Amino acid sequence: MTALPIVGAGVLGVGFWKMLQGMESGGFDPRAVKNPNVGRPIPQFAMPGLPGLGDGFTDKELRAETRPVLVNFFASWCIPCVQEMPGLRSISRNMPIWGIAYEDKPENASAFVQRDGTPYARVAADRHGRVAIDWGVTGVPESFLVAPGGRILWHGSAALDPQIYDAEIRPRLAGL
Repeated sequence: MTALPIVGAGVLGVGFWKMLQGMESGGFDPRAVKNPNVGRPIPQFAMPGLPGLGDGFTDKELRAETRPVLVNFFASWCIPCVQEMPGLRSISRNMPIWGIAYEDKPENASAFVQRDGTPYARVAADRHGRVAIDWGVTGVPESFLVAPGGRILWHGSAALDPQIYDAEIRPRLAGL
């Protein structure tokens, strides 16, 4: 019984040491979250819209799109979401972005999106976070590249900017 805490501490120590080794060699990215839904079809959902921003959308509407769509989970209370908005506006010139307000009051999310001009072609509200759970969202902001027909091609778990778009999303678009 006495050895159990010592063995547990040893295992944690080895795991921490491996993480530090990966960071030193550049092989560990703390923002890289593996999403099990990449490569799979989008989950089923139906969400209402935000005040003054339309009717929301469903999985069927997203599957019916004939070109790739970037789906972005955001919240008005999220500091990185505020920081990513200028980049999203720039990216929205190249492809449609559909936004999902995650666990936010509709009036706050609507004001946040409209404040500096919306980057979103469509916006919906996930008031209780249930849709985000189905997508595998671990926090906001998170984005998903969805191919025509509804298959998830890419997942990003950090604020998007044009550099990430050019390095990670544009090559996947070229392959479609």
